[in-house]
Amino acid sequence: MDREVLEIVYAANDGYARHLGVSMYSLFDSNREFKWIRVHVLSMGVSKESRSSLRRIAADFDREVSFIEVEDLYSRLGETADTGGYDISIMLRLFMGELLPDDIERIVYLDCDTVVLGSLKRLWCEELGGNVAGAVMEPTIYREVKESIGLEPGEAYYNSGVLMVDLERWREEEIQRKLLELWKEKSGKLFASDQDVLNGVLRGRIHTLMPRYNFFTNYRYFSYATLVQHSPSYRAVSKKQLRLAKRCPVIVHYMGDERPWIRGNLNHYRKAYEYYLAKTPWAGASKEKGKVLYMLAYHLMDYVTAICPVIRWEISHRLGMKLVESRKQ
Repeated sequence: MDREVLEIVYAANDGYARHLGVSMYSLFDSNREFKWIRVHVLSMGVSKESRSSLRRIAADFDREVSFIEVEDLYSRLGETADTGGYDISIMLRLFMGELLPDDIERIVYLDCDTVVLGSLKRLWCEELGGNVAGAVMEPTIYREVKESIGLEPGEAYYNSGVLMVDLERWREEEIQRKLLELWKEKSGKLFASDQDVLNGVLRGRIHTLMPRYNFFTNYRYFSYATLVQHSPSYRAVSKKQLRLAKRCPVIVHYMGDERPWIRGNLNHYRKAYEYYLAKTPWAGASKEKGKVLYMLAYHLMDYVTAICPVIRWEISHRLGMKLVESRKQ
């Protein structure tokens, strides 16, 4: 593996092309020290116009972006493919071993709703210790979600928004086949679909990355003690590491409802998205309307989290379990 050549993969549809553009621009801008960066986009309908805009961003930095169109995803997943309300394009990442060029030994997967604010040099060189992938823990996931995929309550559960993947090992161990087998076994009735099957199949085979490399913006309001209480495995992350992630995240992940492209959002990290949006061909794009009061309520709940996390947990758990149960129907 050439440490000076960074390999990145995204999965996108045309609805998320603007956010992909923001993420990609931030990636290039924050990683100028790499000799070369290749971006591979697993596409499900990214338009010709959007592709042209994304190529312009890459050209501005003398980088490379390529598109791999996947037209038969439904047939790959089966006629009854059910992603529980998520757009089916989220399942594209499960096929990265098959779709990406054979010469790629290691890859960093990024969700489109991320912004890269620092160098990925250290992440790119991180040893996985024989594991298939590296990821950041999501300790606030519900116990019921863990149980549905065979995890014990105290075991680590990981977010799939940023993945460091040993593609050689992924292919050798036929991870794609195993992921699809579990997904079909569950008939798609999972809380987080692709993320759940990744956790189920790669149980015990995921290297823990520090939260700086996939910082969920709502975690700014959670204390270290609260996160450890929800998941004792989170002790693999130190209090200092969480504090550093809140102050200086390398990759910001706009996970949850408080997205910076929604009108009225008060996301503490929204300026990073807005800064890079202004540099892309989508500069000046209107924000989504109709959620100003909801955004205010969501942000107030962030502060409730900091003051009394039990209230946040009870509300989140009740709403989350309603969603889990609805997806079992």
